Amino acid sequence: MIGIRRAATFGCLTDAGVTLRCHFAFRTCADAGRVHWGRLRVVNVATMGAGATFALGAEENTEILTWTGAQALHFTGPGFTPATLPPGSLQALGTGDGVGGLAWRAGAQGGDFIQFWFLPDNEGGSPEAEVREACPAQEDGGFRILASGFPEDDPEEEADITDGAPLTIRASSRLLDATLRAGEGAAYATVPGRALYLLVVSGSVMVDGQVLDAGDAAAIDGCTSVEVTACEAAYVMLADVGA
Repeated sequence: MIGIRRAATFGCLTDAGVTLRCHFAFRTCADAGRVHWGRLRVVNVATMGAGATFALGAEENTEILTWTGAQALHFTGPGFTPATLPPGSLQALGTGDGVGGLAWRAGAQGGDFIQFWFLPDNEGGSPEAEVREACPAQEDGGFRILASGFPEDDPEEEADITDGAPLTIRASSRLLDATLRAGEGAAYATVPGRALYLLVVSGSVMVDGQVLDAGDAAAIDGCTSVEVTACEAAYVMLADVGA
């Protein structure tokens, strides 16, 4: 089953210069029909004004992946070294047994980010964070693993690593992306019992005979593969989680 979710149907929260488009229930943005998608708990697309800060209260037992848009963001949090997240980078932050005061601040040009929250396989552990800087798009335009909780996805033993090693998360999940030129396609195969969530970050693509524009998403269940074809140059992100 492939369910198309249009950008206009997502909830919207605005606070202190930060606007969130929430794909699932988040804070005061409640949607009884969209609480999670398998082990994927949150997908938030944020736009930030100049100097705006997105802050979280106490969070635990969550793997938070933050993809940075066209402008750098500045991250701070108790117990973490302050970090600058370059444009196009990805931060993996495991909240473990609990952490509060996490904050992402935009610079003078404003900024944007996308967050995916995954539920970990096991609760507890020490909070930890790691950043993967932006890497060149794959030449074949296929899907690339950005973060994974599967040991087999670690290319550490390979002689040639051309697009960076995936970040490690404490969840049996993957986050992937694909950069496509008009007319190009990308396919991804998984195993039974998984749920996929595709987000069109920019451009326009076709999935299952339907056109998805920037901001649209597809929730995919009961399928072991997905094929995406770009109607125009596009950038997409894909989460693969336990159903």
